[in-house]
Amino acid sequence: MPCSPNASASMRPFRRAGLLTLALIAFGAPARAADPAPAAVADLDRILAVVNDDVITATEIDARLAQTKKQLALEKIKIPADEVLKRQLLERLVLERLQLQLAAQAGIRVSDSDIDQQLETIARNNRKSPEEFRQLLAREGMDLGAYRAQLRTQLTLRQLLEREINNRVSVSESEVRAFLDDRESRRNVNLAYDISHIFISLPESATSEAIQTAKGRAEEVLQRLRQGADFEQTALTYSQGQEAMTGGRVGWKQAGQLPELFLTALKTMRPGAVSAVLRSPSGFHVLRLNDVRGESAPAPVMQTHARHILLRQSEIQSLEDAKSKLLALKGRIEQGEDFASLARAHSEDTGSAASGGELGWVSPGQLVPEFEKAMEALKPGQLSAPVRTPFGLHLIQVLERRERDMSEERLDATARQQIHARKADERYDQWVRQLRDEAYVEYIAGEE
Repeated sequence: MPCSPNASASMRPFRRAGLLTLALIAFGAPARAADPAPAAVADLDRILAVVNDDVITATEIDARLAQTKKQLALEKIKIPADEVLKRQLLERLVLERLQLQLAAQAGIRVSDSDIDQQLETIARNNRKSPEEFRQLLAREGMDLGAYRAQLRTQLTLRQLLEREINNRVSVSESEVRAFLDDRESRRNVNLAYDISHIFISLPESATSEAIQTAKGRAEEVLQRLRQGADFEQTALTYSQGQEAMTGGRVGWKQAGQLPELFLTALKTMRPGAVSAVLRSPSGFHVLRLNDVRGESAPAPVMQTHARHILLRQSEIQSLEDAKSKLLALKGRIEQGEDFASLARAHSEDTGSAASGGELGWVSPGQLVPEFEKAMEALKPGQLSAPVRTPFGLHLIQVLERRERDMSEERLDATARQQIHARKADERYDQWVRQLRDEAYVEYIAGEE
């Protein structure tokens, strides 16, 4: 999420995060499987990989495989051989397991009530009641317990990435000014590319042999594409990027969100074209440009000046405890105590607490939907009830509203957002490589 004009990107505990925002059901919930015959149990439960002090079994891979094939069929992506998908899914499960281990060490916990709320949100987005959505899952052959387990995993990973990536990326005023002072960047600030991506990774300290091997694989991928191979199936087969399981589809990215390496290539390409092999510190890339567009000039928008107090659920503070504490703080404010003083004393948003909970002037789309919806319902001077978001419980107060022509201000905010998204993606790539390189991972020979 972009920052408001008056706040640093690193100080916002509830922003959206470009590429880094996880799909809540990235692989879907595991499909319900029939009970195997007794003779097959030992085979199904064989270990495929050891990840630090944990293991990944064939049962897990088979469950993910079944659901992935369903999803690819729905998206009309040509499905490669099972062994190809299993290899991709195993790599993704290794990375997922490493991140879950790190989340456990960091004390990140997702409660049953968090999952209930997410299920309600997914049901609402599908225009169904929670009960209707549960019935839909049953008709699709999905076990509710397994679906909830997958949601718990995805919500945990989202909180981990917010902590490890988004909250550690900042954008300075000098970076924004440099971006806007650059004629090319300013001209392209509303330019967006729809791209797909195949990525061949390199370890952090790659040997010259490893570099040549990866480069050869990338060139082989490019040759297949130029000979007419299907891009989506090729991505599923070869790509080591986070978009591999969606056929390499990245989707729309604003120009400023993309690394200069990608932009230089995309500027000379027409929709449908495939780039040459591109080398970055993290590995080798092949891009396909699907479409390009420029956005119209921004219209005036209604901005809100707001502040908040955030309390997080933790091992020593339950959700109900946090809610009760916020209600008590609300009562004290309504009795005349100073909101800013209470925010400085109690808020767990380290970015805004020191300034009395100030969020500054925010525009539509800058905050997560739950927060923004509650804020929009308030009149100036009014306090909200405790509002729950993925990052905790908030007590919100709207101070004032204004309608602004955002041509220059929006340009500044857009530049900040694009810089933040690009830096977050770069940090994510570095973080994942380091996490993987420092882990103990052993693949059990002959078991794939």
